[in-house]
Amino acid sequence: MIEVLTIGEPMGLLVAEEVKPLKDVEHFTRYVCGAEVNFAVGLARLEHGVAYVSKIGNDPFGKHIKDFLLENKIDNCYVGYDDDHMTGMQLKAKVESGDPEVVNFRKNTAFSNLTAKDIENIDWTTLKHMHVTGIPPALSLSCRETIYKLMDIAREKGIRISFDPNLRPALWKDKAEMVRVINELAAKADLVLPGVSEGKILVGTDDPEAIADFYLKKGVKTVIVKVGAKGAFVKTQDDKFMSPGFKVEKVVDTVGAGDGFAVGVVSALLEGQTLKDAVHRGAAVGALAVMSPGDNEGLPTREGLKKFMEA
Repeated sequence: MIEVLTIGEPMGLLVAEEVKPLKDVEHFTRYVCGAEVNFAVGLARLEHGVAYVSKIGNDPFGKHIKDFLLENKIDNCYVGYDDDHMTGMQLKAKVESGDPEVVNFRKNTAFSNLTAKDIENIDWTTLKHMHVTGIPPALSLSCRETIYKLMDIAREKGIRISFDPNLRPALWKDKAEMVRVINELAAKADLVLPGVSEGKILVGTDDPEAIADFYLKKGVKTVIVKVGAKGAFVKTQDDKFMSPGFKVEKVVDTVGAGDGFAVGVVSALLEGQTLKDAVHRGAAVGALAVMSPGDNEGLPTREGLKKFMEA
């Protein structure tokens, strides 16, 4: 049964095998990337039914992505082919510490030509949750309009919505427009998941409680502010608390940590766990995500997550 819906741009990912600047790398390993892909993979590995809405090029990367989704038990019936535009692509450097150099090729891609017509056939019958990020609205006006419409439909149907700003300033032509659009979309969600650095841009402060208060005043029910290795600050209309992070012995790749955190939180809430337990699981999945190369290779199965949290 499909419980969760997410929407985004999947991309072919080539990760360097050598610790060098990208311009000097000769050998790469192929993966699939995209914030929402990571989220979908993580939920499926924790045995939750998830459907992915997207558009890809009718090219080798696009066909591989279709296969990848099926292999990871993600429903791809809402992933359409576009014969006129290519699938997005990303190059990522290999690093021994810190954030890797990343280069995106996503201008005028298949997904950036997504329109409201592409969401007309969604079956909402069994859906309990929808997860949205701030990346699709940055890619084109038609993508942005589609996200607004999708969130409005979900709200009308009483489906819980989580929103991760997942800021990509380089994709926006104007910072003020980015802040306005992201905050408008966040206000349509039940659960908002900003990081402190994103709060500095979106709200004008890196104080976790001030960030939370900003979105709570807009009608959001729950705000979880990610505070890096320290964990996360959580606030609702009735409660607030700090949840500690998990110790990571070696960080291999920081990309995908926030997506893993969302996986942990949403999966736990779907299972009826308390908000405190959900945030604790989010921290665990996020920690596992940064200990593997690629963007979603470290996302755990249910058994793997249980062993990590017990240890």
